[in-house]
Formats: sequence, C-alpha cells, structure tokens
Amino acid sequence: MSWGLTVGIIVVMVMFAFFGWVIFKEALAHRFWQDKVEEGDLDMITQLVQGEVERWRTERPPKGMPATVWQGIQGVEVVAIGRDYVHVSSTSEPQFALVGGQRRQVSNAIDEAKRISAKLAERILYDIPHVRAERAQIDVYTTFHEADGAAMQRCILTVVATREDAATIDWDNDPPEVIAEQLGARYQLDGRGLPQPIEPASVRVSTNGSRGTEPVA
Repeated sequence: MSWGLTVGIIVVMVMFAFFGWVIFKEALAHRFWQDKVEEGDLDMITQLVQGEVERWRTERPPKGMPATVWQGIQGVEVVAIGRDYVHVSSTSEPQFALVGGQRRQVSNAIDEAKRISAKLAERILYDIPHVRAERAQIDVYTTFHEADGAAMQRCILTVVATREDAATIDWDNDPPEVIAEQLGARYQLDGRGLPQPIEPASVRVSTNGSRGTEPVA
C-alpha cells in the first residue's frame, strides 16, 4: 500500500470520526432538551419559546406569505409561558391599496387579525423545537383613537387554540380566516362590520409552577 493511499485512508477515518462525534453531540443535546421539557422544566421551556420567537424576528418571510401577516408574526410578544401553553400578543391594522386611482381600504383589522392568529397558532403548536404546547393563546390588538385624539391599542381578537382542535384542521389547504374561526376566534363587529374592542380570553393564576397567567379554554 502506497504512502499516499495510507494518508488518504487516515484522513477519511478522521473525517468520519469527527462527523460522528458532531452527530453524537447533537443527539445528546436533543435528548437533554427533550428530557427537560418532559420533566416540565419551565426555565428550559421559556428559553426554547423565547429563542424561537427571536428567530422569527430575523427569519426571511416564507414564500407566498403576505407582508402584513409576516409583520404580525415578527412583531409577536410573549405574554406568558407555562408547562403546557404559550400566550402571545400581536397587532394588526387595516390595509390600503391604490384602487381606481384612489387609496382605498382593502382589508380591515379583523381580517388581518384572523390571518395572523392562524399562522401564529400553527407555529406555536408545531414549530417550536422540543416544546409541545397543548394550548396557544393569541391576542391581537389594533389602534383606536380616543375622543381626545389619543391613540390606544385595544384587543380585537382572542383565540385559545388547543392541540385537539388543531388536529382536525387542514393547515395546508384551509384559508387562514377559516382556520381562525375553526380554532374558536372571538371578536365583535359593529353594524358596519368594523372590529370593536374586547377583553382577551379570561385568565387565572396557575398553581402548577407556571409563570404569568394561564388561559382558560
């Protein structure tokens, strides 16, 4: 066997050993996080949820996702995290476009809120590594102007999406507006079809070691 061939075999063996070690370490890390989540370690669950939310802020928008919906996802804020739920809030605003030479409203805030809440529910329930939330509460706010001209954001849509309900949904084919309704989105419209301020889903303080508040389904 030539010296060159021997060196080549050694290099290949070293590369295999290196990549094998990397894969082994990744498997150990995965098992570590999974065990902590299954044990209900709230600090670990919080790190995983907040880390994924931060990743959304820098992620490129998926192909075909409307810019307004992506803004709602990137602007999401964590309200509370428990051992089996995640509670977040976001914002939506009416959308305008040039129609017939004039700027006209083409989508109101509740339409956008439905789309945002559906996409957030899917991400929270299925896309957070190692975390298997049983419930996702999403509250969507929009801007209202008070009588004195002051601007204030109020909740216009709230939904508590359970994993059981989510399992019956065709996430690939159902429109986001339909998904939001299927998940039990709650909102109120006036006689003109405009969203009205509502209170977010009722909450209670958890006694099982979770932080913040817990949505009541």
